[in-house]
Amino acid sequence: MKKQILAFLLAVAMVLSLAACGNNDSSTETTAAADTTTTAADTTTEAESEETTTADEEINLRMAWWGSQTRHDITVEVIEMYEDLNPNVKIEYEFYSFDDYFTKLKTLVASDQVWDIFQLGGNFPMYQDKIFYLNDYIDSGIVDVAGISDSYLKITQDTEGNQLGLSNGLNTYGIAYDPAMFAEAGVAEPTETWTWDDYKNAAMTITEKLDIFGSSSFTTSDFIAGCSTYIGQYGDIGEYSFFNLDHTGMGFDDPAMLTPFIQMRADMINAGAYPDAGASTEITNIENDFLVTGEAAMTWVAANQFPTIYDICLAEDRTLKLAPLPRIKADGPSGAAIQSSQMLCVSQDSQSKEAAAAFISWFQNDPDCNSILQGERGIPVNNTVRDTLSASATPGQQVMYDFVNMVSGFEMPEKINVLSPDGQDLVQDNYLNYIQQVTFGEITAEEAAQKTYDDASSIF
Repeated sequence: MKKQILAFLLAVAMVLSLAACGNNDSSTETTAAADTTTTAADTTTEAESEETTTADEEINLRMAWWGSQTRHDITVEVIEMYEDLNPNVKIEYEFYSFDDYFTKLKTLVASDQVWDIFQLGGNFPMYQDKIFYLNDYIDSGIVDVAGISDSYLKITQDTEGNQLGLSNGLNTYGIAYDPAMFAEAGVAEPTETWTWDDYKNAAMTITEKLDIFGSSSFTTSDFIAGCSTYIGQYGDIGEYSFFNLDHTGMGFDDPAMLTPFIQMRADMINAGAYPDAGASTEITNIENDFLVTGEAAMTWVAANQFPTIYDICLAEDRTLKLAPLPRIKADGPSGAAIQSSQMLCVSQDSQSKEAAAAFISWFQNDPDCNSILQGERGIPVNNTVRDTLSASATPGQQVMYDFVNMVSGFEMPEKINVLSPDGQDLVQDNYLNYIQQVTFGEITAEEAAQKTYDDASSIF
């Protein structure tokens, strides 16, 4: 080997923000939401009076996002397009890796200087006080939602119905894999109902036969896979969840339910079929994932990221495929759902909120803009844009569209918790450390499961 490394939503448009981090406990959340609602309403009136501008008055906006180099390039291209269409608007942009983005955002939050337009994902509760709601701009028509269904608007609303932003796209998780590597190792390709045992056995065999990682690191998403998704795959559909639906405690009672996944992961690391912690740090973005570099046969991926790695590998005469997440039992719950990839928000700190909102509206609705964006952040929520892009999709993009359509057809819980409690970050970090301790024989998988459960329970 070269190296060792979770507002409720309806069926098709359900949101699962399993990677969410940050939020307040029940009592604090209610107060914070009420306070923010008052602030947003007051600020809207103030903003409307302050933002009366002429068409040729110069407006300067600041925008930032995180993502791959592909995302950076196409977002800069559409910003320049918007500036050409609106000569009085100038947009200063910044882009970062995921970790660097939130390090910078926390600094700007502390100094009340958050970018006018900023990108957020499932961890938006941490920054909700800095989000300026779009409700009044939607009512006035500045933000056009005529082509976006109510169900898709809800995926970026809070529990009070405040429009936090507009979703950048529909998304879900899957396992990207190289079918040629599976064939070379004599391993059957994943099916729609493959199991975690199938996943482990495939990875182990591929490592034995090809001397590469059977599976690349899920990195921080291993918490999503092993805790949120895995627990949701027990029992009947919607019977269990890692945290309960009203954020007052855990969504399951038996810590031992976590044990099999932890043991599987430790076994794979020890066999060299999965990267250890050190090797995992070498993966800085999806474009240098071990699957992409040819050092692993499969990896965890958000569907909107798949076209990027598909094209990279295709240039090297490798054709990737996309499989659903493995299940505990082939006839059990899939644990999957359709989610919002990220959203663009207007900052409370912005001096040009109306102009920022207008840009977001254009970004989500304009066909020419989206012909450049090509659903890189996820399948577009605007009906016309979505239909247009689907009709002219590249092979990798068509795999993404077909995959999301397939997952949309899976039976899913009626209600899913889209938020996560304050403190989940530490629970996640500890969980990953416990897996390493099991790998080293310092604790058992049963002890790691109990520690993870106790850490999560202590949040409440």
